Amino acid sequence: MNDRPATLGDRLFVALQYLLPQHLLSRLLGRLAHARLAPLKNALIRRFITRFGVDMSEAAEPDPAAYPHFNAFFTRALRPGARTVDAASDALVSPADGAVSQIGSIEAGRIFQAKGHAFSAAELLADSTDAALFDGGAFATIYLSPRDYHRVHMPLDARLRTLRHVPGRLFSVNAVTAAAVPALFARNERVVCVFDTAHGPLAMVLVGAMVVAGIETVWTGPVAPAGHGVLTIDYERDARERTLAKGAEMGRFQLGSTVILLLPRGRVSWDPALRAGSALRMGQRIATLPGPAADRFP
Repeated sequence: MNDRPATLGDRLFVALQYLLPQHLLSRLLGRLAHARLAPLKNALIRRFITRFGVDMSEAAEPDPAAYPHFNAFFTRALRPGARTVDAASDALVSPADGAVSQIGSIEAGRIFQAKGHAFSAAELLADSTDAALFDGGAFATIYLSPRDYHRVHMPLDARLRTLRHVPGRLFSVNAVTAAAVPALFARNERVVCVFDTAHGPLAMVLVGAMVVAGIETVWTGPVAPAGHGVLTIDYERDARERTLAKGAEMGRFQLGSTVILLLPRGRVSWDPALRAGSALRMGQRIATLPGPAADRFP
């Protein structure tokens, strides 16, 4: 998102992240974010609104003092009508408010991160079989800044196939770190969701980051952090409802981060106006889909 040369401050910022106890720091800040002491939580919320220019007129609850703790404010719902979801059958919509970090094609199984850095789809998804579904396909990496709405929604109608929690580091995911840390998004803790859609498979990866106190999905509740090994849940053998419509909420971040979309070869044409740094609103069309590959999900 930013091609300017790294400054000394940038290099120190990245170096410090290698030294910090990332998970301990995130857990401590997570506890602070859930503190219910009114003077403390109100001060934190008001300071955050001022510092990052949060537009509370879009919130379902516009009164900062009404939230029981900081994290309830951070994961606040939008008021009805604050976002419009493009309902056209050929529209793939943005799953979140944020900005394009990178967007393009998956070339030789690799996803572009920043100048000089890429990572493989197999590394990102922590599964080579799932990664093969997206060979020669397309990706979009969307960065959510602190001021953004932090719930994540479906970019099209889909049915969950598998959900995978992948433990990892918690580097910051802003432009400075993306330009400096190799395979950043495949190193950080993340939740991988693979879906079936009428247009073929879809992967949505919710990537954790420094001070992210957790990732939630509508199926599991809080998912990350959760132990040291990769945990995969096979929903194809689960009787619970797992289909969500375009625009439906599928998860949320408790502070921070990034969503990565993967789609198969020949199934999406990105909006040519989008490039690194383009601002996005949840529900806006970001790509055009061809006719469906199937009349319904397999």
